[in-house]
Amino acid sequence: MDPREQDVEKPAHGWSRRTFVTAAGAGAATAAAQSPAPAEGGRRARQAYRIRVDTARLQRDAFQPAHPDNHDERLYANKIGSYSKGLPHNDLGEVDPRAYDALTQALLTGSQEELEQVPMGCPDPGRREKFVNPCAGIAFDLQGADSHHKAIPPAPAFASAEEAGEMGEVYWQALTRDVPFTAYDSDPLIQAAATDLSRFSDFRGPKAVGQVTPRTLFRGFTRGDIAGPYISQFLLKPVPFGAQYVEQRMRTLLPGIDHMTQYSEWLAVQNGFPPSGVGMFDPARRYIRNGRDLAQWVHIDVLYQAYFNAMLIMLQPPDPTDDVTGGGMGVPLNGGNPYRKSENQIGFGTFGAPAIATAVAEIATRGLKAVWYQKWFVHRRLRPEAFGGAVHNAITRSLASYPIHMDLMRSAALERVRAKTGTYLLPMAFPEGCPLHPAYGAGHATVAGASVTILKALFDESFIIPNPVVPSSDGMLLVPYTGPDAANLTVGGELNKLAANVGIGRDVAGVHWRSDYTESLKLGEAIAISVLQDQRLTYGEEKFDGFSFTRFDGRPITV
Repeated sequence: MDPREQDVEKPAHGWSRRTFVTAAGAGAATAAAQSPAPAEGGRRARQAYRIRVDTARLQRDAFQPAHPDNHDERLYANKIGSYSKGLPHNDLGEVDPRAYDALTQALLTGSQEELEQVPMGCPDPGRREKFVNPCAGIAFDLQGADSHHKAIPPAPAFASAEEAGEMGEVYWQALTRDVPFTAYDSDPLIQAAATDLSRFSDFRGPKAVGQVTPRTLFRGFTRGDIAGPYISQFLLKPVPFGAQYVEQRMRTLLPGIDHMTQYSEWLAVQNGFPPSGVGMFDPARRYIRNGRDLAQWVHIDVLYQAYFNAMLIMLQPPDPTDDVTGGGMGVPLNGGNPYRKSENQIGFGTFGAPAIATAVAEIATRGLKAVWYQKWFVHRRLRPEAFGGAVHNAITRSLASYPIHMDLMRSAALERVRAKTGTYLLPMAFPEGCPLHPAYGAGHATVAGASVTILKALFDESFIIPNPVVPSSDGMLLVPYTGPDAANLTVGGELNKLAANVGIGRDVAGVHWRSDYTESLKLGEAIAISVLQDQRLTYGEEKFDGFSFTRFDGRPITV
């Protein structure tokens, strides 16, 4: 059984809100519909208590998965397969085992004070990079599944062919950051990347007839990812924001400038020292037109920003009097919305615009708690930048004998990187490299999975995107998208693609792996479904029959 799975479509025993109302006592439904007299207030309180207790029981009694890891932490005494950034390392970039043991012991106890005592690689507290919020992984929540009650499969092992395939992809993503997405069909570097990745024995990115192609390169696994332009319409279209609007041209970086390509800098950053490099910004703002732009977008975004913008675009109707943005898309609400056919009422605090805006934002923190448990307390997977150091040392230093799969060691990407930088280190988009928390799962991808699931539950995912656009090759303009599928791009497909853009954008930056994205997207979806399950039982609308939408794997679901 998939460790994320549990029977969330149907609450245990077929419970519904009506069951709760009946169990709370005869007349409770009437009391809930009126302004309660003092005596009836106690009945309402008992009903509210009953709903809270029974939803908690549903989550408590649901399937509780195991949390297996890939065994790398126990297999390698030098912890070469585990996350250790910020701790002290030797000249090969191998972590001090005493410091690593101190970290794992502090995580075992869950003590914030013990975490304060972990030896760090940078001796100056005022300069060192700091661990990002391990205690979030043991925080509780009062809605949806507990953060420990969802799981993701073990990460690919350090020596595996799958890990090699993921690292090969990350190297090629670094090499092709400045190629416009609109040039993928003709660019020779893109063709070289597709050809090389097709040779890997266990590369799990999308393919066409068994081969990676420029059309499938660096795309996601969900319905809609291969259709249309690389970038989702929700990252391109102007965003109506109340009386204001947000143009989606962004502050991006100059091309050709990568970081941590020299060994001394790489080693200092592994030890938690601040980076010596800085980002060099383009004086012009541009639409996301290549991997470098996408990497920078996911560098400093507000975690639910992309999905909040998508919500605003969908919620606002077209406005022909607005000659700047034209308004939004006016996407119909989900067919299960109880107010779609009402003649006298509209939604507001439930099933209406304020409720929708809140739902997209509030799911982010629940997703983060779930994935932070996986990061710090289960998997502790190393980041690609650390694996790049292992590759460099395995090739250049006889003391470093690491079991790196030969699929990667034979990849054409390695010599291209060496020719460009003089090392085999992974060129990083960010001066500081990855953040100080483990790779698996990915925070961005988990929030993407959770937020997009909420949007699909609230809007009509079959709605056709009007007037799709694509950035010009320089990113200065939006031009009409005229591909053969231009008339078939749907809200559901473009939301799935939005989640892939954000999740894979972190891979393009060099800070995550493909499986970080794929498994975390599913984790976020599972968390969102559990929250929708709880919320369904709180509504007063009798005609609401549940949230119906399509999961990332293509299966329909009603919650």
